[in-house]
Amino acid sequence: MVVPNLCAASFAVLRQIEPIIMLEQLGNTLFDTALRMVAKDRCANATYPGLSREDSQQKAMTDFFMNYNLIIRLAPILPSLLLGRLSDRGWRRAPIVVPLIGYLLSRLVLLLVVIFSLPLTFMFGAAVLYGLSGGFSAFWSGVMTLVSLRTTATHRSKVMMRVELLYGLAGLVGSLVSGHLFQLYSSSLGNGTILLIVSTLLHLLCLIVSVVLLQVKEVCQEEPDENYHLLTSSSSSSSSSSSPSSNSPVAEAPARINLVNLVLLFTAAFLYDFAVGGAIEILGSFVLKSPLSWSATQVGYGNAAGCVIFLTSFIGVIVFRRCVSEFTMILIGMLSFASGIYVMIFVKTTSVFYIARLLNLFALIPMPTIRSLLSQQVPASSCGITLTSLQLTLKFAGLVYIPAYTKIYQRTLEWLPGFVFLLSSIITVLGMIPISIAGCRTAQKQRCERIQGD
Repeated sequence: MVVPNLCAASFAVLRQIEPIIMLEQLGNTLFDTALRMVAKDRCANATYPGLSREDSQQKAMTDFFMNYNLIIRLAPILPSLLLGRLSDRGWRRAPIVVPLIGYLLSRLVLLLVVIFSLPLTFMFGAAVLYGLSGGFSAFWSGVMTLVSLRTTATHRSKVMMRVELLYGLAGLVGSLVSGHLFQLYSSSLGNGTILLIVSTLLHLLCLIVSVVLLQVKEVCQEEPDENYHLLTSSSSSSSSSSSPSSNSPVAEAPARINLVNLVLLFTAAFLYDFAVGGAIEILGSFVLKSPLSWSATQVGYGNAAGCVIFLTSFIGVIVFRRCVSEFTMILIGMLSFASGIYVMIFVKTTSVFYIARLLNLFALIPMPTIRSLLSQQVPASSCGITLTSLQLTLKFAGLVYIPAYTKIYQRTLEWLPGFVFLLSSIITVLGMIPISIAGCRTAQKQRCERIQGD
């Protein structure tokens, strides 16, 4: 009797979105380490007039990743919009299954590049395949849409942060083993082959699970669709007593939604993603140069330190949501990132690097909290396209910060390589301004509603 019950429980778990998230991130972290180290090896002999050998290698690497990342952010724009529309028309699994096909194909291309010693430029073709499948913007929007549909507005930010936690834990495991797997090789295939084979198999398994087992589940929401509005939902997450009932007099029609707060949220998301994405874009190359000069194993450990932030941010959400509003939680997360990335300017040793990452312990709170607020703003029939629009906003941020940060880093290599981290810290502080304004507007409206109710 115990065995059948255990099998039924395991099958039920496999039908949820969480196993797919973890398998995808596990394979993704292995791929990221492999791509970083393969690019380093292929750029080792690069030479540029007026630059030392190490600076030439850094320039060649950053140029490659600039072009590669621009492609994977530009190519998915139209496909992700199409997949978001299909999701809202009932094809909820499409934004998950189709991008996973692109993930699998791009991993196969890098495996072929390593095995057959193909030029690194083949990865630009892999980036196009990845982008035309919708990429991460379509995949993550599809994931968050399924999470939104199966949860009530009151607990949505916590559940979304729990998904981020599982994503981070999978990344932590993958990062810890990726460097060691990269060192394993056969005499005929070379470094990274086993690592990429494991990554490809994980993505294949992830695709099979999403096609065969994934279940789309929608729960009955606490509020009717037309009651999804930003202001009351932000307070309901902090106190169960403020959650409106089905016959509550504060029910509000969609036409009365405060669009100013929506614009402020999108602006804050853009600025924060600009700051975080730009810093992380350069950080991968920064740790490979002196004085750090990390090996593949150290790169994996460094990525693992970043994944630990998923855990600390989840704990932060659980603790902070009991005593502060969601707007305040966003500010705490932004302040955490700004302080940590500022310390990164002065990193000369690995120990100081980990101190800087320690200060980032709440840096992942802002984005899932903003997604939660936006998902509560719209009815379920528009949730997919709304979250896709947010992802596309972040894509446009990437189209700006990738070349900007790359060129700034290349021009400051000789006198202050960490200047880009100072820039990220400043932009993060600027991103706190629209969140603060939105929070003040929300608090003011809530006071007016209480006065009118009395």
